[in-house]
Amino acid sequence: MPEPNNTTNEIQEEIEYSWLIKPCEIYKAEYNDCTSIRARFHQYFIFGETIDCKQWKIDYNNCDLWEREKDKKAYIELIESEKKRRFQRLQAHYSNDVWQKRDKPPENWNAPLPKWLDEKSQNSYLKIVSSREKNKKSEENIKNSCIIM
Repeated sequence: MPEPNNTTNEIQEEIEYSWLIKPCEIYKAEYNDCTSIRARFHQYFIFGETIDCKQWKIDYNNCDLWEREKDKKAYIELIESEKKRRFQRLQAHYSNDVWQKRDKPPENWNAPLPKWLDEKSQNSYLKIVSSREKNKKSEENIKNSCIIM
């Protein structure tokens, strides 16, 4: 009995996480920005010290290897780095317990506005501009229509 093809699984894994990889120029730009004088001053002002920018350089090198030579090791390291960066960015969101997360919108999310609010918005600037735009579109449709007799 033949063994299952592992390359199919590897290709599927590559496709699954390939959306995490940014264009290589972005990694290079992030590294250049992180090491610039302006960024170093900002880092020192905010954190009291400069931050380590090596990961941007490593990611750029891995991206370059992946793009040029399709190096599997570079691809895996780049994906892991992006997963770690994404987790750190969203960590505060995931650990937030102040708001209750919803699975679906409220049942009456598209209910009509209360009467007093609807009356108040009748003369609003937004309503006036909206009605003008609707009139323009209807006039354009009339002007652009072709009548064959």
